[in-house]
Amino acid sequence: MLLEVRDLQVAYGDATAIWNASIAVAEGQIVSVIGPNGAGKSTLINAMGGLHGWRSGSLHFNGTDMKPVPPHQFCNHGIALVPEGRRLFTKMTVEENLRIGCYPPAARAQSEQNLERVYSLFPILRERRLQLSGLMSGGQQQMVAIGRALMAMPKLLLMDEPSLGLAPVIVDQMFEIIEVIRREGVAVLLVEQNVGKALAIADHAYVLEHGRIVADGKPADLVQQPHIREAYLGI
Repeated sequence: MLLEVRDLQVAYGDATAIWNASIAVAEGQIVSVIGPNGAGKSTLINAMGGLHGWRSGSLHFNGTDMKPVPPHQFCNHGIALVPEGRRLFTKMTVEENLRIGCYPPAARAQSEQNLERVYSLFPILRERRLQLSGLMSGGQQQMVAIGRALMAMPKLLLMDEPSLGLAPVIVDQMFEIIEVIRREGVAVLLVEQNVGKALAIADHAYVLEHGRIVADGKPADLVQQPHIREAYLGI
């Protein structure tokens, strides 16, 4: 298993945000985490990306215990995060933002090849590579954020609400891109508010409510559960 999270508990001071979460992602899988606003989805994915410590439980990636690994080293191990809200350097150009993603030494050594890969995935970014990223549309900025993460040559791409605030047609493009990324051999863990889309492309899914995983399984099985159909799909 590429990522194994067991009984992870995450807190903000004395307030527990995630209770004993266990999640697994295999190589080449898309795994979705769905749940209502405030369920703890971003806290969970930030912990898996090294941005937030955890109180107890374990996180192993590609056979390595990640507990003693400093946050800035998670990327070297093959984990890259596309954060909620994109968090670009808006006064820098598209290409400058992309090159920031080449943090791991192996990625720096192949920076030009990685850049070409991103431009082939997002041709509009090649056209606008010298434009300030802050002047791009929301969808284009999300492309830059995804491209920046891919520049690190990750084995696992963590994506936090990639469709947030985007027009429906751009959302469709985003999910098509996620499937292309998976076909290129990168596993994807997706936290997403668009439940229908997230379940449609996932191999496995988890439902997070009030900081606890209350259900998981194949999406086709989850959508048959009355609670999931009513609470998340409006059926």
